Amino acid sequence: MSHPYKTRTGGATVTVFVPYDCGNHCPFCINKAEYADPHGFSLEKIMDSIRTMDEITPFCDFVFTGGEPLADLDALQLLLDSVPATHRVFINTTLPVFQGRDERELAEFLNGNGDKLTCVNVSRHLYKYVEECADHIFSGIRVPTRINCVLFGDHPPEKLLRFVRRFGKYRVPIQFRSDYTKITLESLYTEEGDSILADLRSILRPTLLEGCRIRCNYEFVDGDHLVSYHKTLPYSTIVDTDPDGQTWDILYDVLIKQDGTLHSDWDGTVMDVDAYRRVIFEPFDLHRIF
Repeated sequence: MSHPYKTRTGGATVTVFVPYDCGNHCPFCINKAEYADPHGFSLEKIMDSIRTMDEITPFCDFVFTGGEPLADLDALQLLLDSVPATHRVFINTTLPVFQGRDERELAEFLNGNGDKLTCVNVSRHLYKYVEECADHIFSGIRVPTRINCVLFGDHPPEKLLRFVRRFGKYRVPIQFRSDYTKITLESLYTEEGDSILADLRSILRPTLLEGCRIRCNYEFVDGDHLVSYHKTLPYSTIVDTDPDGQTWDILYDVLIKQDGTLHSDWDGTVMDVDAYRRVIFEPFDLHRIF
């Protein structure tokens, strides 16, 4: 760490990488290589780090990702049980088809943890990359869900609208996501030349824009169906100097890796845990345009 830490009110979002892989090979996944060698992966050390983050920021959000969190329901249950009720908890999943496992088992697992889960974020895309559970599974899931769709290449408006209405019948909100590897601090709020934004505006009614230094979210509606467009930077630490001349490392995400180590960014930067115990909080929503 070069400077003292600041973070959002409540604490940086804690992204937990489950210590087991998925069976998918999505072309946009940046995590797959990390699962090639599971040496050192530890469920117990991950839970130790969850307890550490709960101690420091008892109201931060936890996001379980991977890998595929639902690939090992017993391990995921232990992880979920280790998070106290003061936290919001999210799961990122592809809701894939598992050999020898009925789709109803996945729905029952999620519903059985309804008191713990804030939202289940399900990856679905304009072009099919994995063997997915049938859409009707959303009729059986009683916890809040959201579709996450990363947009690459072609995204003709008529195809976007078909996708929106595919999940609109299940009342599942959709978040279209830009290719974050192409987003810069200068372009984050730039609308000129943003073809995704232009296409969504051509088929949906815009309602608001909200965000912070590191990410922004445009909201739209199709009737009463919520659709959003999410842009974020490819890193989660911003270095900033305040009017008093003090320079800060401002953290928006903390990562718990598969071996339980705590990172302060997506590039392998290890977090100074003792310094984070002295973190200063700032408001999260720095931009909001209606």
